[in-house]
Amino acid sequence: MILAIDVYYYDNRAKAVGVLFEWDDTAPRQTIIAFVDDVAEYVPGEFYKRELPCIEALLQKTGTDFLDAVIVDGHIYTDNNGSYGLGGKTFELLGKRIPVIGVAKTGFHTNKNTVIEVLRGESKNPLYVSAIGINSVFAADKIRNMQGLYRMPDILKTLDMVTKDGST
Repeated sequence: MILAIDVYYYDNRAKAVGVLFEWDDTAPRQTIIAFVDDVAEYVPGEFYKRELPCIEALLQKTGTDFLDAVIVDGHIYTDNNGSYGLGGKTFELLGKRIPVIGVAKTGFHTNKNTVIEVLRGESKNPLYVSAIGINSVFAADKIRNMQGLYRMPDILKTLDMVTKDGST
């Protein structure tokens, strides 16, 4: 089972959403929501400090023993030297037991060697896929072949909509 995670912020509160699915699914099998109060302020270059406690709260609700992979909305590495971004920090949080795939909508000029650009549908704008604990080419192929006709796979688009739906 794969768990894709996204977080949305309302002032100093966050809504962390996870969807559980298998690679061939057209829709999530289950949606899990965790609310986190008093989230840290955003600090440029240290986004993970704000997001990681929200991901941890969600993982406490879902459990991890049955997970084959976790997908985060972000990068595994922030540079070509292997400095961890949100995905790398999530991998550490998981005890380096569960592979993490980063799917980002924007790229960094500093991590060009750690991402694979994935074009989906007729979009000219790639998704930036990175991975840790799993082969990056394999991960990119899985994201490329997820259900959906557009740039963003249907399940990840659904996750984004649920995350931002305003229910606090």
